[in-house]
Amino acid sequence: MTPKKQRALVTSLILFGMLAVGFFGLRTFHAFREFHGHRPPPPFENEQPETDVELIRDWMTVPFIARMYHVPAPVIFEALDISKSKGNEEKSLKQLNEEYFPNANGFVETTVKAAVLAHLPPPMSTAPSVPTP
Repeated sequence: MTPKKQRALVTSLILFGMLAVGFFGLRTFHAFREFHGHRPPPPFENEQPETDVELIRDWMTVPFIARMYHVPAPVIFEALDISKSKGNEEKSLKQLNEEYFPNANGFVETTVKAAVLAHLPPPMSTAPSVPTP
């Protein structure tokens, strides 16, 4: 291959590479400009609370249950006769049972289910949906 043809081939490959980089770079720029990130979850206040207390498991924490069932956490702690302090909010029901009621297996889970069932808020009325024409 002559040096003139070699130079033309290298130049054309460089130009083709620059065009490919420019094309895909612009596509990336436009996609990035359209990206809005993760959207926040819908407001929790508008959701229906869970009503089936049999879904409560021993791995759940009291704040998680309180939020899921729309029952204040102090109500649950009061039913258990346990203070909110000492990091009890981060402990699972199983850990609370082992720490405060070691001889009564499943006592905390049963008590929490009863407390939640007693303090469930009334069901929210939902407006009938209007079919779109």
